[in-house]
Amino acid sequence: MAAGLLGIEELPREEIQKILDRARDFQHAAPKLDIARGKMVVNLFFESSTRTRTSFEIAAKRLGADTVSISASGSSVSKGESLVDTLNTLGAMRPSAIVMRHAASGAPHFLARHLPTPIINAGDGTHEHPTQALLDARTILDRTKSLEGLRVAIIGDIAHSRVARSNMYLLSKFDAHVVLCGPPALLPKQLAELCPNVTLTFDMREAIEGADVIMMLRVQLERQNEIPFPANEYFQFYGLRSEHVERAKPDVLVMHPGPINRGRELSSDVADSQRSVILNQVENGVAVRMAVLEKVLNES
Repeated sequence: MAAGLLGIEELPREEIQKILDRARDFQHAAPKLDIARGKMVVNLFFESSTRTRTSFEIAAKRLGADTVSISASGSSVSKGESLVDTLNTLGAMRPSAIVMRHAASGAPHFLARHLPTPIINAGDGTHEHPTQALLDARTILDRTKSLEGLRVAIIGDIAHSRVARSNMYLLSKFDAHVVLCGPPALLPKQLAELCPNVTLTFDMREAIEGADVIMMLRVQLERQNEIPFPANEYFQFYGLRSEHVERAKPDVLVMHPGPINRGRELSSDVADSQRSVILNQVENGVAVRMAVLEKVLNES
């Protein structure tokens, strides 16, 4: 299997720390570098994306690499070509790395076993979103000394969230206490068995009590087979409001991977408050993905 980044679960803590440290360097780097000159990065997105796709493009260009972006609707997949044939075609063009997002869990892992080109997972189904967890950790560390001992409440559609899984894996490796919270239908009990220091609750107030970080999640309506909560009902029980934030630590950080659904997942006054670091997450996405691309391209 070619070097790449497929998930957080199998990534050692030491490697995660190196990426986070290197991302900190890139936060203050010159806007244009020559680190990846002569390299070609293909962004292959089979699902819609704004933040992830754009930040990978910017990250590659800031490193000095060339980029090609392909969406499913603009590829031969829309003409009936199989995923393997599409990737083999791209591999024959000898890119230095492929950044891939796909609706099927495990798709990047499957292709990484068959292609010599390094693959970076930009989100696979409900499985993982490794660079989101890395940028979330970088955002937290910009404001705290360590991840160890933090109480992090992850709230919302846990069942369908690759963001929740990657963050759970990463935070557990750094001995943080993760509290997963959501409606019973969207909070699988088996998740507590995947990592140490993970607890589950259906009570949002219990999850937030004493939290250092509140990480809200998007309701993944496109993945749900269950009858969805009406927006106002969901917001009543699992939408983050000012009275909830007051139950957390005074310096609590409010996070959201985006896109935000105001009035469903959190109120506008919380999203726009001084405790919100949502835009900082977007900004750190570029630095973290620069660090990931540099690592992968150097190993390829």
